[in-house]
This record gives sequence, structure tokens and C-alpha cells, in this order.
Amino acid sequence: MVAASARGWAWPRPACAGLGLAVLLPLAGCPAPDTESGCVESTALFGAPTEATGLDAEACAPTCASCGEAPWVQPTYTAEDLAAWRAWSLQDPPAVLASDPYAEAAPAPPGPAAVCAMLPAGAEYRLVNQPSSAEALAAGAAVTHFGTCGLCSSLADLAVYAEHPDLTEPVRACGMANLDGDIAALTACIAAIGFTEPCASIWAWNTTHTRDACMGVCLEYYDAPYNEPDGSLNPCLQCDEDESGAIFQAVAGRTRRNTGLASSMCRPCSEVRPLVHAYGAPGGG
Repeated sequence: MVAASARGWAWPRPACAGLGLAVLLPLAGCPAPDTESGCVESTALFGAPTEATGLDAEACAPTCASCGEAPWVQPTYTAEDLAAWRAWSLQDPPAVLASDPYAEAAPAPPGPAAVCAMLPAGAEYRLVNQPSSAEALAAGAAVTHFGTCGLCSSLADLAVYAEHPDLTEPVRACGMANLDGDIAALTACIAAIGFTEPCASIWAWNTTHTRDACMGVCLEYYDAPYNEPDGSLNPCLQCDEDESGAIFQAVAGRTRRNTGLASSMCRPCSEVRPLVHAYGAPGGG
């Protein structure tokens, strides 16, 4: 459990495989195995499986192991934690998307150590891009996810990701209820899940783009488990990843994988960035 402390900040800290690292790892996921010693990294997947996943807790769990080290386990975030995150007020929030981001080329990916950090000021905070966690911490900011800041980088959106391990079903339901292409109505439906409107807008454009690019395969696999028996995504979700993933990640900023949060869609540990969120109550001394 990570409790929100009224005494002030308990900074989110990068962590991987119990190594106690104080700075970000230069690459995604947990450390690579020591191939010279014959040590093999665990093949288990990172996630929080449900009935929709298609995998059990032996194949997928919210933990990543590394050779010779204790595994890193995602903390359980309480309702008090989520309420504390939502109590913060974001200065200069991003605007709702005014046009289709999929009509433009994906921006270049950020550097491997880049982070999005939140800089507190009383009961408010700003989101700032930093080239590394060390520089973020030196500036008095807390790392909130890996990569650059985007439309879903707020603490309010972090709370939604942590509260809903399965967002596939509610977002898909919004897509099915708004097949007429009304992006404003689709955005409003997704915002009703709890997302901020800017974050909901990139989810809406992603949903529309995936529907256009993957309609056939997604109709075929509409009721299929999220993961295949070998751990791979089902063909519909893989199509979404291939056709819509790069733009979504660049515009949204925050994803579960770069935030250290497990979802009902299981992923290889090599794609996960372990991070602990332990924000204090706003205005703490």
C-alpha cells in the first residue's frame, strides 16, 4: 500500500527488481539478464488479469523479476491515494485536441531517460519535461511517468489508470455507442469514465482511427480474450497497437506501461517501466 501522507511529499521513485535504484534505468523494463552466467529473465507477463484477459495469475501478475534479485511488485493504491492525486490542481492544463492527430506523422520518440515530472506549488502543480529523473529530482519535481508529458499526464488521469485495470471494455463500449463519427460525443463518453477532457480526446481519436484501420479483425475478435495462450495480444488489440499505438503514446504521454501500472492486458516486463507513486496531500509542508 502507498498511503498519501499529510506531512508532505513522499516522492514517486523509480524501482526495478528490488535494486533500490535512485535514478532511472536507461532502457525500458527491468535489467537485462546476465547471459554469461546463464541466468534467464522470467518469462511471466506484467498485468492484472481478469476473466477478459485469457491468462491466469501464474502467467501474468503485477510484478517483474530480475536474475538474482527480489521482484519488483506494483504497490496497491488505495482510495485515499487516488483522492489525494485528484485533489491537486494542474496549472496550464493542455487543450482538447482540435483535429485528428493521426493525420500527422508521429513525432520522434524521446530520449530513453526522459521523464515527465510534476512540480508542486502549494496545492497546484505544473507538468515539466526533464531529460532524466536525476534532473527532475534536482529541480524539486516528482517523476510521474517515463517519456514526455502529454494530454494524459495529469494526476487526475493517473488516478483513472490506477482505478480501472480494464479500460478496454468501457472505451470499446463508448466506441460502439458512437459509430456515427461524432468525435465530441465520443470524447464526452470517454471523459465520463473519469478522464480529463484532453486525455479523453486522444482516446477518442485513437478509438476512431483503430475502428477505421482494424474494423474487420476487431469484429472477428470482438469477444476474444485480450491475450492469446502464448501471451501475445489478440489480433484486434495487436492491430490497435500497430496502427494507433505510436501516435497515442506520443500525444497521451502517460500509459500504464510507462507509469508502472498493471492492466488487464498483460505485457512483457521488458515493456514496463517500474515506478512507485507516493504523492502527499496537496499543500503539505
